[in-house]
Amino acid sequence: MLAPRTFTLCCLQKFGPMLSTRVEAFSTIPDMAKNLKPYPAERKGERLQLTTVEELNDMARQVRRDIVRMLAEAASGHTGGSLGMADVFTALYFNILRHDPHAFWEHDDQDMVFLSNGHIVPVWYSVLARSGHFPTSELGTLRKIDSYLQGHPASDARLPGIRIASGSLGQGLSAAVGAALGKRLDKSDKEVFCLMGDGECQEGQIWEAAQSAAHYKLGNLIGIVDYNSLQIDGEVCDVMCIEPFADKWRAFGWEVYSCDGHDIPAILDTIEQIRNRPNPSRPAVLLAVTVMGKGVPFCEGVMEDKSNWHGKPPSKDDCQKALEILGETSFGDY
Repeated sequence: MLAPRTFTLCCLQKFGPMLSTRVEAFSTIPDMAKNLKPYPAERKGERLQLTTVEELNDMARQVRRDIVRMLAEAASGHTGGSLGMADVFTALYFNILRHDPHAFWEHDDQDMVFLSNGHIVPVWYSVLARSGHFPTSELGTLRKIDSYLQGHPASDARLPGIRIASGSLGQGLSAAVGAALGKRLDKSDKEVFCLMGDGECQEGQIWEAAQSAAHYKLGNLIGIVDYNSLQIDGEVCDVMCIEPFADKWRAFGWEVYSCDGHDIPAILDTIEQIRNRPNPSRPAVLLAVTVMGKGVPFCEGVMEDKSNWHGKPPSKDDCQKALEILGETSFGDY
């Protein structure tokens, strides 16, 4: 039996020319977004500073309004997780992160964010626009041909805020580990955040990356898991049980924290606890307990037919009902 390296070399020698031809052929197929030029550097959004919990809660409500409007217009996309993580993303981008939205590409020494479960990108687009990375008018282009806002994060057109393409579940934490190592090499005190889903943590690559983070003592890496216990096929523990979840992270060498993912003060306090650890030498993970579809009651949790709103976009009627429930905010719709 050939050793893995020898077998791989033999395969490349035998099938390399064929693979090269296939790759070249596929490279000529246009991307979904065709040939977008890099996002115009001069196109900035309005920077906002939110100083009170009331303002943060109001912004989270606006983010939910953005999500349902974007998805209803696109008639495609993922509603449940996007709504469920609105409070976490609002806390991150308007209080926790040390970042400069107007100099995302120019200023390297900032906190970094990786969204591993890329299907919930509508919530990310909303907070990126609302925090000033790009104008909120872009939000109306979600999932349209030639839009910078594709259905999963894409990095080829250098949209401010998006460092890597993601959505193939399980891969984001590996990128975050590399970024955290890079921060250490640069002697930076900034942190790397990686957002993940609990269903995503059925993927083996998550645990390979988790093991690597602990091995390299990456105290500058903070994972945040959307712990809603649901995935597209149903209950996480019916599909592939991940429990005891917190114990798994501890066994892989991480410090584990938990809080209500819809309680913004609790989110802020928990991240503050993580940051104030004396001489942190281990990565930390926050298990944010959330409700899929939170904020729009008819989208929350499991439906009577056992389905959920993981990958179901709202209809125009659903959107109108949701907007009436959420109510208008001081920030206004895009």
